[in-house]
Amino acid sequence: MMTRRRTTSGEGGDAERTAVILDSVADGVFTVDRDWRITFFNRAAQEITGIPREEALSRPCREVFRASICESACALKKTLADGRPVVNARVEIVRSDGRRIPISISTAILRDAKGELLGGVETFRDLSEVEALRKELAGSYSFADMVAKSASMRAVFAVLPRIAESGSTILVTGESGTGKELVARAIHSLSPRKKRRFVAVNCAALPETLLESELFGHVAGAFTDARRDRKGRFAEAEGGTLFLDEIADIPSAVQAKLLRVLQGGEYEPVGSSSTVKADVRIVCATNRPLEDLVKEGRFRQDLYYRVNVVRVALPPVRERMEDIPLLVEHFLSRLAGLRGTPKPEVSQEVMACFLSHDWPGNVRELENAVEHALALAGSGRIEPVHLPAHLVPGPGEPAPGLTLLEIERRTIVEALKRNDWRRLAAARELGINKTTLWRKMKSLGIRDPEPR
Repeated sequence: MMTRRRTTSGEGGDAERTAVILDSVADGVFTVDRDWRITFFNRAAQEITGIPREEALSRPCREVFRASICESACALKKTLADGRPVVNARVEIVRSDGRRIPISISTAILRDAKGELLGGVETFRDLSEVEALRKELAGSYSFADMVAKSASMRAVFAVLPRIAESGSTILVTGESGTGKELVARAIHSLSPRKKRRFVAVNCAALPETLLESELFGHVAGAFTDARRDRKGRFAEAEGGTLFLDEIADIPSAVQAKLLRVLQGGEYEPVGSSSTVKADVRIVCATNRPLEDLVKEGRFRQDLYYRVNVVRVALPPVRERMEDIPLLVEHFLSRLAGLRGTPKPEVSQEVMACFLSHDWPGNVRELENAVEHALALAGSGRIEPVHLPAHLVPGPGEPAPGLTLLEIERRTIVEALKRNDWRRLAAARELGINKTTLWRKMKSLGIRDPEPR
């Protein structure tokens, strides 16, 4: 056995051989008894934790590892309670020198030859180098709180810094849930106004009578229950950025007042005859084509030209499916971090479900699906049973057939088509070198079209 107990000569020989073998592996291994005291600690465990074996033996495991889950969600305790092993869960431990490092842990019940419970065994692997590479890779695909590797979103990331510095009025377009407010916040954080407030208003959520007061404020007596002066969102955002979401739903009377702010930089609070100067950068967003509303007479043409100075168009998720694995990883990391739990693995079947769905709710729907799955799976592996029912094929329905390799193949083919099959141009768009592209084309069976 792997414990430091007195053994017979035969048992002792087996235990010594086991200890020698376990000391030669790169993964840390330790065992605990039923009182959670460490009974075995291999050489890799010493190196990863920085704690000598002699100091670790007989101590409670939580004193040795000081992991992020020790007090509230101990993986080994969970395994001993329900008999189910934990496989490759990511946690953080604190080394003896105070440095926090990420590790991957797996747990199992430890029994003797008769099947009697002795305690538990846990193996763990240092993920410091892997995590550093992952962060470097994620950093190359991230911008503010957004992540993407698709060419369409990378093009958006490329222009945002210049747009932010310009000070121009911005119109962000895209379907609901594509992340328009995230873009607006990124523009604010990159702009010279970043030290002042970012104020967001959902214009569709307020009736006309309240929207005008909400934006421009009012004076006492302007209407029933207006007992005192009240500042509006323009005043709150003074010197900063005002984000007007769903601007297509602004009624005509408010459109006229908004036009005055954009043209002259001033407005009148409701019930007041005095003008107020406004130093505010305006970012608008809509999920409806303003051009059509202008033709229908439901949106002022002069206001349209004022808000449509610089446009940022966000593609729907169904047009950038190659971003889904990256988005899932991003949401899992953030949500698990907020809960203080290990980030679970995602099965290939689950990823196939994600990649076969057309995501009418876009990024917001995907985030909700990931949160739903995380709530049901806990720290275990996420399987199809943990997904919202509408994402999983029912009995008799074809299983999702879109794999990660198929997504990669489609992404490469589309990039090649956009660049008339010029490999160098396609490689630059994809962010890889020409040799890597050639190797991927060969492994994925992608061939140049026959010359006409």
